[in-house]
Amino acid sequence: LGWKFYDADDYHSPENKKKMAEGIPLNDEDRIPWLCALHDILRREDSCRQDAILACSALKKMYRRVLVSGASAIESNQPEQPGENAALKILFVHLDGPMDIIAGRLKKRRGHFMPSELLKSQFDTLEPPSAPENFITVSLEKSLPEIVLEIQRAIFQG
Repeated sequence: LGWKFYDADDYHSPENKKKMAEGIPLNDEDRIPWLCALHDILRREDSCRQDAILACSALKKMYRRVLVSGASAIESNQPEQPGENAALKILFVHLDGPMDIIAGRLKKRRGHFMPSELLKSQFDTLEPPSAPENFITVSLEKSLPEIVLEIQRAIFQG
């Protein structure tokens, strides 16, 4: 696609990384500053008319609202109104699959601060996207080329 790519894990605070490395799941208080920083990155790219991909475990609806609208989404359940700080247009890709497939992939990662033991807490926290969110759900049981093609189709048809 030629788009900038950001891995949200690169933007966790040292405290968050330490907490996860110790097997302690993050809570909303840990995640909100991180999500606001990610929103700022996406806002900067949008202001430069640069498309970007952000790999991020935006597990809750509120977290996705923060990515779209920034810190104002925390105080309000309503998206921002059009204007200078209009909500960003984001297509969320929900990579859906059974815990055993995801656990197998996590175990293959080397040097990552999040242990695979935290996967269950992420499944417990997950609020799958739903209308009116802008999203697609893609099965992780498909091959990587099929997953990429499905995402590309959604981007260019949307």
